[in-house]
Amino acid sequence: MTRSFRSAALALALAACSKQAPPPEAPVPVEVAHVVQKNLPERIDAVGTVEAINSVAVKSRVDGQLLESYVRDGDNVHKDQLLFKIDPRPAQAALAQMQAALAKDAAARDLALAQVNRYEPVAQKGFISADQMQQYRTAYSAAAASVRVDQANVDAAKLTLGYTDIFAPFAGRAGRILVQPGNLVKANDTQPLLTINQLKPIFVNFALPGQYVERVRGAQTDAPLEVSAGGESRKTAQSGQVAFVDNAVDPATNTVKLRASFANSDESLWPGQFINIALTIGNDANALVVPSTAVKDGPNGSYVFVVKADGRAEQRNVTVARSTSGEAMISKGLGADETVITDGQSRVVDGAKVKVATAAASK
Repeated sequence: MTRSFRSAALALALAACSKQAPPPEAPVPVEVAHVVQKNLPERIDAVGTVEAINSVAVKSRVDGQLLESYVRDGDNVHKDQLLFKIDPRPAQAALAQMQAALAKDAAARDLALAQVNRYEPVAQKGFISADQMQQYRTAYSAAAASVRVDQANVDAAKLTLGYTDIFAPFAGRAGRILVQPGNLVKANDTQPLLTINQLKPIFVNFALPGQYVERVRGAQTDAPLEVSAGGESRKTAQSGQVAFVDNAVDPATNTVKLRASFANSDESLWPGQFINIALTIGNDANALVVPSTAVKDGPNGSYVFVVKADGRAEQRNVTVARSTSGEAMISKGLGADETVITDGQSRVVDGAKVKVATAAASK
């Protein structure tokens, strides 16, 4: 018995020695960011459509043969630049005819006036009847009226002759030339010669949900609302201002239409283009801000993991006031200068030890 007991005790001792202690808890690698207190603009994102402020389909006002084109496809044109020339000879001939009729009727008027001046003293002495004198005055009045008609015809012919030269009504970018020299053109034809769009400045049309009408109108009373358009970041986006808010909300879509004006000095906005719009309608001072990637949704609402001083993670419920441009504004649950996990939360549980891989402040 004694020998068997000793053998059993020895076996137990050897088994106990063969067991190893459990390995220490491995920290979870995570990326973190600091809670930042700063001014956070309140922006509304939308998709807008770029529209030229001025767009004109250039057409001829007279019939004739197109002789010259002084612009090429896609050219930049300046105001009052000569674009096309239509054969002026028919208009010149019509003008000469009107001028000849004017000269003829002017001579008849002068003769009638001379007769009135000649017979006026004779009529006053009673050597001719009053009816005869009235005929002279009437003839003069009719001749003078004919001259005025001829002068109007001459002015109209000059205007028509001026239409044979077609000028740019404003500065902009020309489209494709649709009628080539040598072709006959008609006055106000359905097909224009070309289309000119003004690019600088330019409009962007967009729509917002009807719930923002009062916010937008209220913000406009203090200063023009700032709008940014285009670009993958705020640094490359263009800045503009709201120029128009529609006077009604569309009941079919529950949206209100707005229009913003942009200088477009680099011509990065192009008519017909769809562009991302961000409208600033307010600003929260001293807001607590974290990257949006730090906030997760759970069964009890939004939460974040806070890295404590001992290197362990604490799951904490938070209230998100709003999110914009990759940042979340926290109204409850966090304090300034705390550290939150932005990446690696899927491997973290409450109380787990973490290893900080990257620390970056929220911008």
